[in-house]
Amino acid sequence: MSFVGVGGSGSGGDGGGGSGGGSQQHHDGSETDRKKKRYHRHTAQQIQRLESSFKECPHPDDKQRNQLSRELGLAPRQIKFWFQNRRTQLKAQHERADNNALKAENDKIRCENIAIREALNHAICPNCGGPPVSEDPYFDEQKLRIENAHLRDELERMSTVASKYMGRPISSHLSSLHPMHISPLDLSMTSLTGPSLDFDLLPGSSMHSSQPNLAISDMDKPLMNDIALTAMDELLRLFNTNEPLWTRTDGGRDILNLGSYENLFPRSGNRGKNHNLRTEASRSSGIVFMNAMMLVDMFMDGVKWGELFPCIVASTKTLAVVSPGMGGTYEGALHLMYEEMEVLSPFVATREFCELRYCQMIEQGSWIVVNVSYHLPQFLSQSHSYKFPSGCLIQDMPNGYSKVTWVEHIETEEKEPTHELYREMIHKGIAFGAERWVSTLQRMCERFASLLAPATSSRDLGGVIPSPEGKRSMMRLAHRMISNYCLSVSRSNNTHSTVVAELNEVGVRVTAHKSPEPNGTILSAATTFWLPSSPQNVFNFLKDERTRPQWDVLSNRNAVQEVAHIANGSHPGCCISVLRASNASQSNNNMLILQETSIDSSGALVVYSPVDLSALNIAMNGDDTSYIPLLSSGFAISPDGNHNTEQGGGASTSSGFGGGGSLITVGFQIMVSNLPSAKLNMESVETVNNLIGTTVHQIKTGLNNCPSGSTTA
Repeated sequence: MSFVGVGGSGSGGDGGGGSGGGSQQHHDGSETDRKKKRYHRHTAQQIQRLESSFKECPHPDDKQRNQLSRELGLAPRQIKFWFQNRRTQLKAQHERADNNALKAENDKIRCENIAIREALNHAICPNCGGPPVSEDPYFDEQKLRIENAHLRDELERMSTVASKYMGRPISSHLSSLHPMHISPLDLSMTSLTGPSLDFDLLPGSSMHSSQPNLAISDMDKPLMNDIALTAMDELLRLFNTNEPLWTRTDGGRDILNLGSYENLFPRSGNRGKNHNLRTEASRSSGIVFMNAMMLVDMFMDGVKWGELFPCIVASTKTLAVVSPGMGGTYEGALHLMYEEMEVLSPFVATREFCELRYCQMIEQGSWIVVNVSYHLPQFLSQSHSYKFPSGCLIQDMPNGYSKVTWVEHIETEEKEPTHELYREMIHKGIAFGAERWVSTLQRMCERFASLLAPATSSRDLGGVIPSPEGKRSMMRLAHRMISNYCLSVSRSNNTHSTVVAELNEVGVRVTAHKSPEPNGTILSAATTFWLPSSPQNVFNFLKDERTRPQWDVLSNRNAVQEVAHIANGSHPGCCISVLRASNASQSNNNMLILQETSIDSSGALVVYSPVDLSALNIAMNGDDTSYIPLLSSGFAISPDGNHNTEQGGGASTSSGFGGGGSLITVGFQIMVSNLPSAKLNMESVETVNNLIGTTVHQIKTGLNNCPSGSTTA
């Protein structure tokens, strides 16, 4: 056989023919051997060593290749080709993954668009069962177009990021999405039927997460459902009952009568009696410029909930979705949530809760959202608070408005004494009470509604902010600035900051954290002080650009002027401004100030940050603002709780402040070093302490010299 001939070419064959045949077959075998040598296969050990080297250094130099060559018994050329092939393979894998992700996102948007159009074409009236009669179907179409344009912008942003990574533009998946221009007229027409909330105004935050990661056993789910249903029944009775369950104070606040409550709802004996516990329970209601379905969607989403209340919710997370709801809505939805509530002051500890959040439609157009504590101590760092059935009743009204009735019922055990400045505010249930939730909700809904309003005011300088996209981008940037400030002045347990000085002898709390934008070490300092002036007067003084040189230490007493203005609420004090120093030097001419001010019956904010002119142009042109560095500083103003501050009207009519003094929290952020590895020194801490001390002194001096009511909001 030929196999024998190849194996032994010199074994005596029968005659020359046999020998010649063996020689010919040996020649063929040599050709085969040479071909096999061209396609050398590395051993498993060689591949493992090459892979580990590739992870450490994908681009080895000649010295590294020669070392691998000697170690593995391969030629340097083989090492070079292996690394080239591995890099090409990895790049192809990344390109396939990016293409698949973009294609899936595009398909998802297309399916959502089709589903929305089908739902609009086959809508059924809940009252008569027939097709709904719309006064003007143009409004519904415009809402759909606005949402479609927003989704398209988001997909283009993803494509831009992917193209930067892959080194080539990605446009194949965008061909089916045609550009759509939305004029200011379209936006103003849409606003007549109630605001279409732009959720893109709610930037992602590391403090808020909606990705559930806690497994709930089948045994726990029925117990959670029973707790939620019992809490809903109790909350409905709290909404629908007045005296003697609720007592109306001289200031018009509804306070729970604990004796009547305990008779109506006997407590479980397992909580026992603790004389150190204090109960805070209040009820409030108001008209909100947003329909019920939009409010329910925001309340049941952890991220949107946290961004809707940046002054109250320090952090929130959806731990588990026990029940997702029915029919594509949140009806019957039950979520297990973590929530940390804050007061904007370093003097007040935050409150942590693990709670069940349950949503149910009571009747057409009426929804209830219930919160009740659920015992999960592993998620609470220092919780001494318990939330009895609390939440809100949302009732649709004409023209896109809703009536929201809120109940907040908390039992807390304070392990540390309440600071004397906040004793009245906290013990009266104002600091964490229902009135604060409702007034903040009213103001924030007005903020979102103003996004759709045309720039008709003479103060809205359309030449500076040229488009609705620029307005939206500026509002997004200002919202991130507000969120950063709120976290920097509170005592949240969920920030990545390190406490440098905990309420030193001058009452200043100093923290430090590493920041990617701006890159380096950021020092945050905050304190709270009391003034005999009313919150309205303090707000007017701090907001007025004419009086700013009296307190702004960093302005060197230079006057400022407003170069751009965005109204974001019915109160004239609610706005976003861009300020510029009137006589700034040439070197400082490119540095502007972004400022947002807001006021409602629970308090006021004046928050600002220096922003480079080139970065501000990015925002004004409607581009992505997530990488613009911010150093948020400013003031949180609240009533001191000694006088009536809860008057009707909420954010939609007036600030609602009565007389009495004010509590002002001042916070500063400064860049200590642009090197992330830099270490703090006491000189930096002393600098920020002096900055706060000088600012407080100048505010007190300025208000003493300023006649009451001489400034306007």
